[in-house]
Amino acid sequence: MAGNAHSPGKLDRPYVPPGRDGRKRRLGRRALLVILALLLAAATLLLHFGYRRYMRAAYPLEYSEYVEKYAEYYDFDPAFLYALIRTESGFDPDAVSRAGAMGLMQLTKDTFLWAQSRSLEEESLPVNELFDPETNIHYGTLVLSLLREEFSDTGTLLAAYNAGIGNARRWLADPAYSDDGVTLKEIPYPETAKYVEKIPAAERMYRELYGL
Repeated sequence: MAGNAHSPGKLDRPYVPPGRDGRKRRLGRRALLVILALLLAAATLLLHFGYRRYMRAAYPLEYSEYVEKYAEYYDFDPAFLYALIRTESGFDPDAVSRAGAMGLMQLTKDTFLWAQSRSLEEESLPVNELFDPETNIHYGTLVLSLLREEFSDTGTLLAAYNAGIGNARRWLADPAYSDDGVTLKEIPYPETAKYVEKIPAAERMYRELYGL
């Protein structure tokens, strides 16, 4: 009907004071932002702990009983030994290299015999004992200790452990590789040069992950 202001069957809209819709929208946006911030924080925590779990699996503390024992006995940082074992064998006690180095710390037969000749142990062990984790870590750490008597610089010590004492001595005596006869400014063997950089990097990671 012409005089009717409303269509048949249609309810009147409730009165909304001016500004109320705007406040609701602002509150809704704030709530959404809070929820997003909480979700982001939760995701960050999950990523952080997931990353640490992944990295700890990649840098394990295996054979810790023996590592801690011989690190203390020979005065080495446990993080250094963990890093070296990880680099040498990946914590595989049965590892054998193409050069015949064996076990966790990859000792050759000649190196093992030399270490035994310098050891205080009276019993002579057969070479296959290098596959025993404690024996390998014991004599591997002894070798590091003997090398440290001659090579005070850690980088040079690692070069000697990887490439042999003879090579390390020759490089120190050559001005092309050493300026002071103590440290190496260059290592001519690419594998050894990479090795000398890799172990300190792994050692730092062990410190970061475990607070060693």
